[in-house]
Amino acid sequence: MRQVRCSAIVLSLLVALAGACNRQAQEARPSSNTQATADPTLGLTKGTLVFLGDSLTAGQGLSKEQAFPALIEARLASEGRPWKVVNAGISGDTTAGGVARLDWVFRQKVDVLFLCLGANDGLRGVPVAETEQNLRLILDRAQKQGTRVVLAGIQLPENYGTDYRNGFARIFPRLAKEYRIPLLPFLLEGVAMDPRLNQHDGIHPNAEGARRVADHVWAALDPVLRGRS
Repeated sequence: MRQVRCSAIVLSLLVALAGACNRQAQEARPSSNTQATADPTLGLTKGTLVFLGDSLTAGQGLSKEQAFPALIEARLASEGRPWKVVNAGISGDTTAGGVARLDWVFRQKVDVLFLCLGANDGLRGVPVAETEQNLRLILDRAQKQGTRVVLAGIQLPENYGTDYRNGFARIFPRLAKEYRIPLLPFLLEGVAMDPRLNQHDGIHPNAEGARRVADHVWAALDPVLRGRS
């Protein structure tokens, strides 16, 4: 019964992401300073941190200041570490969409990239090899640019079929090991399906949930940022 419930939770997450795609796929691309520090000491920033993802990264249903990338930026600033932070999350985005946006992402020097794409690939049944190839293209580009990456993994429910589900799940740890990058297994760990931490759709974090997500991301991201300081 517990296993069935876990599958239902993940399936609900994927369905909500699909809804975000239908509602907001035509969004304009975020400007290069979507979450950029407004501090007059911007020229003294330690580097540029970009969050490349979908609606969870974009902070659907929240103000820009409440989305977890902005919370990470605020925490860095409070510690006297003025990184420029760019929220490059677009609702409904896929790994292919992420590849298509690479020229935009890297039109500036990116020191650290938080990569959280793939959920919508799984929802649409994109072949595992295609999703992996797209992620490789992103990671190869980041490597070429001298950008360090933190990768967030995705898990699919059992009704997607054992072979597809297991093949998909293995993409992320395999890439993390091959590229020697940190892996965050699940962005919404401790937040998913908790009504106290989510909006009315039961999927996207509310303000408190976003703060929990930010803490979760911080644990994986902070050591990388310190390595660039």
